Amino acid sequence: MAAKSKSKKKSSGGVDQRLVKALAHPLRVEILAILNERMASPNELSKELEEGLSQVSYHVKVLKDFECIEMTKTEPRRGAVEHYYRATARAFLSDKDWKTLPDSIKPGMSAAVVKMVIDEVVTALNAGTFDTREDRHLSFTPGHVDEQGWQESVDLVNETLDKVIKIHAASAKRLAKSGEQGIPTTAVLMNFEGTAPEDKKAKKGAKKGRKKKTATK
Repeated sequence: MAAKSKSKKKSSGGVDQRLVKALAHPLRVEILAILNERMASPNELSKELEEGLSQVSYHVKVLKDFECIEMTKTEPRRGAVEHYYRATARAFLSDKDWKTLPDSIKPGMSAAVVKMVIDEVVTALNAGTFDTREDRHLSFTPGHVDEQGWQESVDLVNETLDKVIKIHAASAKRLAKSGEQGIPTTAVLMNFEGTAPEDKKAKKGAKKGRKKKTATK
């Protein structure tokens, strides 16, 4: 019976609809990403994300209902009990999963993930860890491709993500045996349709026009 109920939650393409629904709100994307890295309580998440505790608690409950997170322990806190959670599902959707999402929620999800990336980069820069290792990688590679080139780029990014996940899993096993703390690492992969040069020029021109109007007032 359990196997049947799980299969109903997936579309014909094998997409986990629980994860799709769970990630339908930007705040849940951020919460799930944090709980993929470590265990945390709604109270800790509320402070880190600078969101109200009641709002965070609600979204934590939604993630739990969709079986994307699980409670790992409880601790007494000032006459109450604090619940700690960790993720059971990774906070990302493949390109196939992405196609199943309503267009209305895609911008919010993308903005939430980009915000997490920016916050992570800024934190690492401020802490001085971003450039600590000489072999760290940072690149920005715009270009033009045809439809075949676009698909090849998408496939390459997906393959790279799969390899990164396997590397993390293998490292976790070795660290568990050795007892070492490990190296905090973040891999960011993006492949998106950019803006044409003429559109960028038009946008810059519009900004200059607004600045001139402001200056003459």
